[in-house]
Amino acid sequence: MDNIYAKQGLVVKKVKHAFQKLISEDPTESMYMVDTLQSLGIEHHFQEEIEAALQKQHLIFTNIDLTAFASNHKLYDLALPFRLLRQKGYYVDADVFDSLKSNKREFREKYGEDVKGLVALYEASKLSIEGEDSLDEAGYLSYQLLYAWLTRHKEHHEAVYIANTLQHPLHHGLSRFRDPGVLLNDFKTQKECTSLKELAEINSYIVRFMNQNEIIQVYKWWKDLGIGQEVKFGRYETLKWYMWPMACFTDPSFSEQRIQLTKPISLVYIIDDIFDVYGTLDQLTLFTDAVNRWELGGTEQLPAFMKRCLSVLYDITNDFADMIYKKHGLNPIDTLKRSWVRLLNAFLKEAQWLNCGCLPRSEEYLKNGIVSTGVDVVLVHAFFLLDECINKETVAIVDNFPQIIHSVAKILRLSDDLEGTKSEDQKGLDGSYIDCYMNEHQDVSSEETEGHVAYLISTEWKHLNRELLTSNRLPSSFTNFCLNAARMVRLMYNYGSNPGLSNLLQQIQILLH
Repeated sequence: MDNIYAKQGLVVKKVKHAFQKLISEDPTESMYMVDTLQSLGIEHHFQEEIEAALQKQHLIFTNIDLTAFASNHKLYDLALPFRLLRQKGYYVDADVFDSLKSNKREFREKYGEDVKGLVALYEASKLSIEGEDSLDEAGYLSYQLLYAWLTRHKEHHEAVYIANTLQHPLHHGLSRFRDPGVLLNDFKTQKECTSLKELAEINSYIVRFMNQNEIIQVYKWWKDLGIGQEVKFGRYETLKWYMWPMACFTDPSFSEQRIQLTKPISLVYIIDDIFDVYGTLDQLTLFTDAVNRWELGGTEQLPAFMKRCLSVLYDITNDFADMIYKKHGLNPIDTLKRSWVRLLNAFLKEAQWLNCGCLPRSEEYLKNGIVSTGVDVVLVHAFFLLDECINKETVAIVDNFPQIIHSVAKILRLSDDLEGTKSEDQKGLDGSYIDCYMNEHQDVSSEETEGHVAYLISTEWKHLNRELLTSNRLPSSFTNFCLNAARMVRLMYNYGSNPGLSNLLQQIQILLH
């Protein structure tokens, strides 16, 4: 590994030199470099250079006539910087795309065969926020033209890339788990050198090696904890819990963070099953009351496995709080407790609905279901693990279930319920938004309801995009983690067909067995 790290350092130095030269000499070309680094999942080596390139590009976009810029530049050279800037929290006015759709026939004639530009525009449209109809229309028009191009060029060597783009836009996915055979093609930057491929291969090896060691540590922690010896918890797989921090903490240096975050995630899964499967309503009420009081007293009537779970919950949370206090001199225990209390109260409400055999109104279900995803608990713990800007002000924001957490949780809840209609084994026992909505609107078909849910998910992505642009009081590392969590949602339902993730999981499972 020492030799590999030494080789990585040399390649990074070489790429940095080339990147810095691009920033000073060719801002447009530097955007191609940023996009390539992000697509290859090696951007963490070049944060300073990427920030410098984006700042320079933002300055250009701020001080020029964007309409004139749009008419004098290729579509790709307009749409790519727009997407890259917005992804990093820089606001760029979407009005720049107004002129593109003013005459749809002219647009089709001019860009119908400009696959590279249309892809960039379609990808940029995924960064839209509410009210940006022009960008949405331009994105839909680019989608139509790309789909039409595919029907004409089914055997073209770029057809696989186009089809993949339409199904899995970059903003909604994680670069690490994309098929490299799709990424490394003619869409690379013109000055792409062998060094970038080499660095990507080295990085992939290092990250895979770290992930394998981390999951072994998590597996040992779970085994030593002893809770897995309970018959009801013996079937749990640590790999399922670890997948979330593995995907969301993208920087390889966050090894300890990935391990630590897996612990509260495991409890979210376990407690969810206690409420869904193992507990009576009376037991669940006592269980929730104990968490509200944060005490074991008064739980004598609970089964041993429930009392054991409570004890583990308190120990893990208290140990986590002590770890953060030692690092930052700020004790997060009250914030952590409140996140767990919110979750357990939401679980209990769902259990009460199930017990009475009634479906709540869809809005009431969704309001509660956003909390019962457990996203709040996970993101609150992730915030404290990021070691950036942890102070009373930012803690107060995170403690109050901010919009960015709300958006990620809503995307997860609605996506989970939508996927539940396609797979009965994924469907919860406590109903879903679709069940509640159709119960309220009995004249609406299941297809119309699914379309409505898909629209709500799309709208929530717009809200999340706005938060990425406006959540300046929260550290960018946290907002990026939230974005990755939202991206992970789609991957969770399709990981079986994802070559990058499937191969990694198979390698880790071999190690564990």
